[in-house]
Amino acid sequence: MSAVEIVGQGFLADHLSALSHTHDDVTVLAAGVSSASVDSADAFRREADLVRATTRRCRAEGRTAVFFSTASHALYGGCDGPADEDHPRPVSPYGWHKLGLEREVADSGASCLILRLSHVVGPRQRPHQLLPALVGQVASGNVRVFTGARRDLVDVTDVVACLDALLTEGVRDDVFNVAAGTPYAVEHIVRGIERQLGRRARWDLVDRPAVRGGRGAVSLDRLRRRVGQRAPAGGPAYLERLLEQYTTAYCPA
Repeated sequence: MSAVEIVGQGFLADHLSALSHTHDDVTVLAAGVSSASVDSADAFRREADLVRATTRRCRAEGRTAVFFSTASHALYGGCDGPADEDHPRPVSPYGWHKLGLEREVADSGASCLILRLSHVVGPRQRPHQLLPALVGQVASGNVRVFTGARRDLVDVTDVVACLDALLTEGVRDDVFNVAAGTPYAVEHIVRGIERQLGRRARWDLVDRPAVRGGRGAVSLDRLRRRVGQRAPAGGPAYLERLLEQYTTAYCPA
């Protein structure tokens, strides 16, 4: 096998196919539990079995295993400042599960690269995922908004570009956050969707208990040192570009 092998058939795997003729001897695990709301022991076990089988094969065949973890509140919710790769503080079963798999991948004996992703958005995303779900609700005329909630949105094309850059630079056996680095207020995201659709929805505001930590930015310092300007830009303009590009694509016909 002389090029990237992609394990998985979902949204992320679809976009990673752009790398299918590059990077000899790399296997990318783009399958498994992708929602922070999941706490199913069966789902966690299936992903763990897949990760172990894949890393064993990578070790035997001299391939590099790329594992996608999370940069969400589930992993960094206990952090008060910019969340860096060396100080995860999981606050949910999903966060502990992903951190445990990271450690198994790192200790597997295979060459590896671990990317912690925030909320990835892009074309052909599943309707239940964050941005398509919000667009669908606004288009329907009613949207549920959790007050004070924040989400870091990152373009799937930036995820692919960063992985490509890291592999090209020969980076191995390290962990990187790949995110916008900006925790966007969900209220602001919804207002942006409304502007793109040219309509106002009725908001169902849901109060959430205050959460200590978890609302700060994800640190991109390590990523930027390795890939420079190919790292996501973040900030208000980045969010507006995402909404301009993808809102209408998610809008029900």
